[in-house]
Amino acid sequence: METLSRTPLTLSELCARIGEALDDGLAPSYWVKAEVSSLSRKGGHLYLELIDSPNAKNNANAKMRATCWSGTQELLTAYFESETGQPLQAGMAVLVEVEVQWHAVYGLSLSIIGIDPSYTIGDIARLRQQTIAQLRADGLLDAQQLLPLPTLIRRIAVISSPQAAGYEDFIHQLTHSPYPFHTQLFGATMQGDSAAKSILAALEEISNEIHPSFQGGAGGRLIPFDCVVIIRGGGATTDLSCFDDYTLCAVCAQFELPILTGIGHTRDIAILDLVAHEALKTPTAVAEWLIHRMQEQENRITELLTRLQRTAERQILIRRHRIELLEQRLAACNPERIYRMGYSLLTKDGHPVRSVHDLLPGDRITTHLADGSVESIVQGK
Repeated sequence: METLSRTPLTLSELCARIGEALDDGLAPSYWVKAEVSSLSRKGGHLYLELIDSPNAKNNANAKMRATCWSGTQELLTAYFESETGQPLQAGMAVLVEVEVQWHAVYGLSLSIIGIDPSYTIGDIARLRQQTIAQLRADGLLDAQQLLPLPTLIRRIAVISSPQAAGYEDFIHQLTHSPYPFHTQLFGATMQGDSAAKSILAALEEISNEIHPSFQGGAGGRLIPFDCVVIIRGGGATTDLSCFDDYTLCAVCAQFELPILTGIGHTRDIAILDLVAHEALKTPTAVAEWLIHRMQEQENRITELLTRLQRTAERQILIRRHRIELLEQRLAACNPERIYRMGYSLLTKDGHPVRSVHDLLPGDRITTHLADGSVESIVQGK
């Protein structure tokens, strides 16, 4: 240990000795586990604040500034995204290789020279499973499946970024179909830290249209939409973390209208897909699903009409046959047919004579034959 000296040092000299001590006492680099508290980019460089896992009081046990310089940053972030499917962002747990740096003006900091994506993948998977388990425990994972889908889905509330190519594809598909779809856009940010809150705000707007403020009078509630479609396209295909947000997934699970998703993912399925009534891969796939459902209903109606027509034709044939049988029976009972067979009909005062006891001498009777009738007077019995 250096002997205590009363000779004063300049601040620069002290900083230099601190730097020398750090160089002598530390290894060239260390692998460090931490959480990204904040992150920003400037001039190609990546500036982070790393914290140790918060304690029970949500206070960080340790905090340090870290920098990933431009040349290294481009390689590391591209590698990280390709392996994890997500961009490096605040809130992530990371395992990074760092060099400890000391600067007389800026103090102690870390320089990031490496990163292990597998550590973050494990943490993301752990958080996803925790969210799924919580949704299941709350009875929300299958809640949307209890909602019945309308027979005809024509009125659609769409949550999307207005500028997204996926939204344009979705609308193009529907407008060029033979069916009269009606869509209303509720704009939202579909990626980044603010995406979950933005989508929640759009859901609240839809809910407000379903439950308008009371303006006097009474009557039944008219629901203006058949379903909600949440679509995303045209952005970074890796930035899907917002769709694993517990609050967003819980609200969607409990929403009173069926929710369809077309987030545009190819790598993995988002938790929002798990709670949605129907989950499709892309916005175009959602449009195709809606069109196909309308085609199915049209086919069912056509089939029903055909069946009704066949049933009606069969009933007509059955009734026509019955009429023909009745006509034959009536023809068999026609008196003229009996007359032609040599029989005759005897009447007295217009009434049939069925017995000799119905006649008395002197009665005037009529005998009906095939070609006419004959008047007679009873002479005796």
